[in-house]
Amino acid sequence: MDFLNQTIVITGACSGIGAEVARLARAGGATVIGIDRNPPGLTLDQFIQADLGDPAAIDAAVAQLPPRVDALCNIAGVPGTADGGLVARVNYLGLRQLSERVLERIPAGGAIVNIASALGAEWQQRLEPHRALAAAQGFDGGLAWLRDHPVPQESCYQYFKEALLVWTFVQSQRWFLDRSVRMNCVSPGPVFTPILGDFVTMLGQEVVQRNAGRMKRPAYTDEVAPVVAFLMSDAARWVSGVNIPVDGGLMSTFI
Repeated sequence: MDFLNQTIVITGACSGIGAEVARLARAGGATVIGIDRNPPGLTLDQFIQADLGDPAAIDAAVAQLPPRVDALCNIAGVPGTADGGLVARVNYLGLRQLSERVLERIPAGGAIVNIASALGAEWQQRLEPHRALAAAQGFDGGLAWLRDHPVPQESCYQYFKEALLVWTFVQSQRWFLDRSVRMNCVSPGPVFTPILGDFVTMLGQEVVQRNAGRMKRPAYTDEVAPVVAFLMSDAARWVSGVNIPVDGGLMSTFI
């Protein structure tokens, strides 16, 4: 992919899918700015350490960005073994606030790519609450809505990945029409990353074993990152408001 003279911001850039996307983008000529709570273990053009579950930290991180950002990749996230409140703040509310703030710096033709999950595939079953949460304004508005509509710990990861998909669908066309900025999702299945074990714990061994025959293996990060890079690129200039599963055909086996 050609990203020459482009500036790309990647959250979760220090490991897993984020690190692989950072390597691809830099190889394509991009200036890559990583945002992560952990220090980087790879070469980046700029690194900003930030807690993406804290709205003040998000605003402080955005203040360190250059005036122009060509693409934002929201890859950082915490697993469902974390406290449900943290999952809500990082995987959904913080992602939403960061996107809204960075949007002001993205020129026409730019892109936002969100990492959702195959576990968000049942979003249609909870469409109305997800639409209501998407309509809640700002980080604090989202927290207030969630206080009135608590999400059980055991389903929090799936719930907020579903909510992310619905928010992307709802918001993307507005931003595309108003600003010519595209927003899309990539939904991986299981991936060999440092938090793969957390997903096994979250789902339980019985579920994992029952579904093991539906897939060849978990994905490698370099099998997911090129799809993210495609959605950032000019080759996807007319792709907006979509979700692309990258799961080795896993979800197709449930039809």
